[in-house]
Amino acid sequence: MNRWLFKSEPDTWSWDQQVAKAAVGEEWHGVRNYQARNNMRAMKVGDLGFYYHSNVGKEVVGIVEVCRESSPDSTTDDPRWDCVWIRAVRPFKRAVTLEDCKVRPGLEGMVLINNSRLSVQPVSPEEWEIVCRMGGVEP
Repeated sequence: MNRWLFKSEPDTWSWDQQVAKAAVGEEWHGVRNYQARNNMRAMKVGDLGFYYHSNVGKEVVGIVEVCRESSPDSTTDDPRWDCVWIRAVRPFKRAVTLEDCKVRPGLEGMVLINNSRLSVQPVSPEEWEIVCRMGGVEP
């Protein structure tokens, strides 16, 4: 199982909105970056990801699960763009900010720190464990 990070601006699509979709989940549409798209194409049902509020907050607020693998993005007719569906699994007890991650030993190589503009990114097993513990949840 792989681990990921999904970035969303909370004033566009927030953690609370994701939670409200329950087990059905939501299409992670609108991604127009080839690297992020390729990351979604690599995802499998059951993969977990961090839900990250970008711009406002800049913090990991919960964990999501891929509930449908990559398929054409319904928001465009352009066949180059795919997306997955994700559902909320659980919130963090404490949000983990980007600033917290930047100073935490073991997270120096995290994509979030080194390529903060990438909207869908991989997370290593070690990074997953560290960020989960920072957020007060079991990895």
